[in-house]
Amino acid sequence: MDNQCASAPVTLTVLAKPCFARLVRMTAANVAMLSNMSVEKIEDVRMAAEEAFVYACATEPEELIDIVFTVDDQHLAMSFDLGDIPFEKRSADDPTAVYTDLILASVCDTYEKREHPAALLLDLRADV
Repeated sequence: MDNQCASAPVTLTVLAKPCFARLVRMTAANVAMLSNMSVEKIEDVRMAAEEAFVYACATEPEELIDIVFTVDDQHLAMSFDLGDIPFEKRSADDPTAVYTDLILASVCDTYEKREHPAALLLDLRADV
């Protein structure tokens, strides 16, 4: 990998509307290709990016969401900025939140909900 790519995060700012899910998914896959990931792992990246974005759409509808991708040979990290709504105010019974937690916990090597400011933090390690 070109060292210049490793030191330059990619930021995507997109309106939290489901019609932009494909853009988020494809951007994540293209950034993941800068790492040493197999095709199967890149599919995991696509799924994780889409699920996190769907969650963002449910949490911050019609708001601008910043997604920061950081990549190197060994991993891809994604950070989805969710604004100022604390996670504890989001219902644990919300099916979108429950499903998102299930998917992200299963496909990401690490997955965290940061409280202040609210964000989903995802990390997927390269497998090749």
